Amino acid sequence: MAKTHVYNMQIWTQIYQYFVGLYQCFQKFWSVTVKGFFLKKKKEHIPPVEDIFHKEKIAVHGHMLKDTSLAIEKRAQAAYRIGLLAFTGGPTAGKFAAEYMKEVVHLLQNQKMEPKVTILLLQSVACWCYLNPVSQRRAKNLQFIPILIDFFDTRLESTIQSEINSHLLVKFWTCYVLSVMTCNNLSCMKELKDYSTLKYHLQMLANENWSGWSENFAEVLYFLIGFHRN
Repeated sequence: MAKTHVYNMQIWTQIYQYFVGLYQCFQKFWSVTVKGFFLKKKKEHIPPVEDIFHKEKIAVHGHMLKDTSLAIEKRAQAAYRIGLLAFTGGPTAGKFAAEYMKEVVHLLQNQKMEPKVTILLLQSVACWCYLNPVSQRRAKNLQFIPILIDFFDTRLESTIQSEINSHLLVKFWTCYVLSVMTCNNLSCMKELKDYSTLKYHLQMLANENWSGWSENFAEVLYFLIGFHRN
């Protein structure tokens, strides 16, 4: 009788341990899998406040950029602010900004502008692409590279020193934008290397006075492309 009692106790202990283990398994499944799934879904449908802020701001400036009734300088300023928002907002903001970069391409390609306006547009592209491989690839696909190369080939007939300086500053900013696009981007490096006159232009620009800049970006671009190996 005593043996039977002991045996029954062992059975009930095993059953109890089994249900405890089962309960713990269900608890873990609920906490990790079920709750985690719903929390993940919730997060996916509620973008961070920062993303909403950047998207709304980019949309406002994007509307101004596309407004052909505005002066070119106003539209360029809007593009510049889009670039800044893309830079400060990270990859998500860069994705929002991409929608409006076609307009920047159009302005750089088809509009005659003062150097200060051109520089605003170049700055917008630089901010958009800075340390952002996705934006770099999109910029390449939008054909920014041939448009920027044209700035090196443009000749200035003026002998007025202020105009010469402004023209040179556009080329400096072009070097900077191409350096940003080319950083860690092999496809951009290869495309730039195919431009036969680019090596010469960069050599000439590298000899100019780059004081006030953090780097001589003609030299930086020259080395990024790999012209020093030839």
